[in-house]
Amino acid sequence: MQIFAALVLLGTALHGAAPMTHSMINFYTASSQLPNFPEFVAVGLVNEVEVEHYDSNSRKLEPKQEWMIRATEDDPQIWQRGTENRFNMQQTFKANIEIAKQRFNQTGGVHIFQVMQGCEWDDETDEVKGYSQYAYDGEDFLSLDLATETWVAPQQQAVFTKHKLDNNKALMAEYKYFYTQICPEWLKKFVKFGRSSLLRKDLPSVSLLQKTPSSPVSCHATGFYPDGAMMFWRKDGEELHEDVDLGEILPNHDGSFQMSVDLDLSSVKPEDWTRYDCVFQLVGVKEHIFTRLEEEKIRTNREKPTDKNGINIPAVVLPLVLLLLAVIGFIVYRRCNGML
Repeated sequence: MQIFAALVLLGTALHGAAPMTHSMINFYTASSQLPNFPEFVAVGLVNEVEVEHYDSNSRKLEPKQEWMIRATEDDPQIWQRGTENRFNMQQTFKANIEIAKQRFNQTGGVHIFQVMQGCEWDDETDEVKGYSQYAYDGEDFLSLDLATETWVAPQQQAVFTKHKLDNNKALMAEYKYFYTQICPEWLKKFVKFGRSSLLRKDLPSVSLLQKTPSSPVSCHATGFYPDGAMMFWRKDGEELHEDVDLGEILPNHDGSFQMSVDLDLSSVKPEDWTRYDCVFQLVGVKEHIFTRLEEEKIRTNREKPTDKNGINIPAVVLPLVLLLLAVIGFIVYRRCNGML
């Protein structure tokens, strides 16, 4: 069965999800004539953590977290069967690209066909949601609306596929059962396996950074987990919205996250700096981190004082050097005047 698929892989993280909401998402990407990239890649995420990976080069579905190996306790053949499933999908997706090229009157060139499918589960209300979204060459192509049990086609070239799928009621029933029953069941199981990792709360280290004396002061937090976090500047206890630039939440190499928020101080008097502070909040953690804006706390790249030969002299050492020169000068003076 040829089913068009997808959503752009980048930028689909579920930031801002409720503290008790868990997610399982599968991303599939097929490409043609894309240099140095596998023709087919399948990635599985649980709570935005990569848990499994397959590509057309390795042709093997592998767990990416140690706790995912426990999935074989209930299903010893899960990875073997998963590998066979991804290989079959690889062939289907390759054919889908050729069909899409015909729909768009294309011949050669680089083309990408993608799908994002998965489910969410609120472990407090037990509410579940399922979704399936498709794209071609980075543009939304088709998406499943489980509420109305229909498909949405934002492009004319997808209308034929929409009508074909809408008329297949048995297939729609299978989709609904999978996204509201099977997918949440596996999600609950994976959350149980990886509870110690997925549900951990790591607070960050927070620093104040400034490139030059005229640059904004950046409040930078790194090492927090999960990525459900907020950070903002306050003045006299009130959150600021002007002269503030909030950066994106970015991943670190160790799986934790970092973020920053900049404050423009060009119109603020130095004596008023202590009226400002930076606040970091991690979802699910009551204690917040407050960092008062104080000049001595700011780490900066500004230049150190130099001597006339261009040698850097650390600011802390400079007074000692001057004192030593003064002592030497006084001794020389006394010797020249016969005082020693």
